[in-house]
Amino acid sequence: MYKTIDLCAGIGGIRQGFWRTGHFENVLSAEIDEYAARTYESLFKENPRNDLTSEEFKEVVAQCDYDVLLAGFPCQPFSSQGNLEGFGDLTKGTIFFHITQIIERRRPKVVFLENVQNIVSHDKKRTIKVIVDTLEKRLNYKVIGVSHEDDGVLKYNKDSFVRNTKDFGLPQNRPRAYFIAFDRDLYGELLDSDEFINELPRGLNTHLLNNPNLNKYLNDILDHDVDLHYYMSAKYLETLEKHEKRQKDNGNGYGYYILNSLDHHRTYANTIMATGGSGRERNLIIQTMPEHTVEEEASLRKKGGLNSKNVRMMTPTEWGRLQGFIGYGFIDSQTGKETFAFPKNVPESQQYKQFGNAVSIPVIETMAEFIYKQLSVLNKNYEVVLKNLDRREGGITRKSIAKTLQIKPENASYILRKLEKGKKINRTEKGRSTKYYFVN
Repeated sequence: MYKTIDLCAGIGGIRQGFWRTGHFENVLSAEIDEYAARTYESLFKENPRNDLTSEEFKEVVAQCDYDVLLAGFPCQPFSSQGNLEGFGDLTKGTIFFHITQIIERRRPKVVFLENVQNIVSHDKKRTIKVIVDTLEKRLNYKVIGVSHEDDGVLKYNKDSFVRNTKDFGLPQNRPRAYFIAFDRDLYGELLDSDEFINELPRGLNTHLLNNPNLNKYLNDILDHDVDLHYYMSAKYLETLEKHEKRQKDNGNGYGYYILNSLDHHRTYANTIMATGGSGRERNLIIQTMPEHTVEEEASLRKKGGLNSKNVRMMTPTEWGRLQGFIGYGFIDSQTGKETFAFPKNVPESQQYKQFGNAVSIPVIETMAEFIYKQLSVLNKNYEVVLKNLDRREGGITRKSIAKTLQIKPENASYILRKLEKGKKINRTEKGRSTKYYFVN
């Protein structure tokens, strides 16, 4: 099983998506937001409170036995000073800079990064250029979706990296950028072969297409008889209506959005966001209010009372379903029971924020399965991989072969015997340890 480290971990959506494939297990995590860390610890029974920018944590990672680096890193501007030299200076001070330092100290087989879709156009496309150039040219990784022109120019566009949650079994319009990069030092020429797929998945894996917990419409994930406090006050709804009219009068399209109104009746939600209001107001629902007393309504202290149009916010649980956390990603495979729950000390405002910041688990699961299949294709050409491993580490052992190729020790021994018989490797023995070196 491949080992992952989970950086900028949030509440663990990337980790969970990889784990669900059955091919990956997580060995180290880093998250500095206290509320997110509480949820993460509750879900995975481990403390993720590590600062990936600290020298102490980087040293821990350098000693860590892992294969795939995961990070849902923030979109930050890179330096635009003209006198800076090299990619390191360009990225200095950003989370991406610290991630590259971690990669340099202990190279993973694969790097998986997730970000907002605007990263591909951010800062006049300068941000994406620095990221791709850093991975490809400085760190020597092959980035999926990037092709090399004859003149050495790296060719890619928005479609190379952006995929939408609504194409992966969840009713949410959520375009995000995904970067998958394989280590050229280890896999070399194999990354340019016809067998290696240079395009991100565009939809669910075949085995997920018929999953009963996916491919639902918006109405299928809505709660019924929700608490009154989710319904908007008459005053607030009136404010939103006036704001939308002003925007339209000024030629702007932004305003509140009722997903299931007669005018719209959408089958999927708009992007949910961590910023609170904007994400909630663009995902309003019309639903008959539960019966209630005048006293119950008065206790909510809503200006002007509750609105007369039955307009409400979506609940955190509904947001959890839109991301595949609730109703899919944490369902126990043995009992069929839902296991996702926030700890009691995480307030509702933070629940919205955490789901708004999170990834969509079926998308991640599909990307993880893609990575596993790519690694399996690469490892079939084990002689090329082991030659590169020998060159990098100064020799190979049965243990390093088993780990690199994800095979049993006895199978690693078989490969060594085959290579020795073909006179392709020599061995040196020091006590109990035996190392092998390729002849050429």
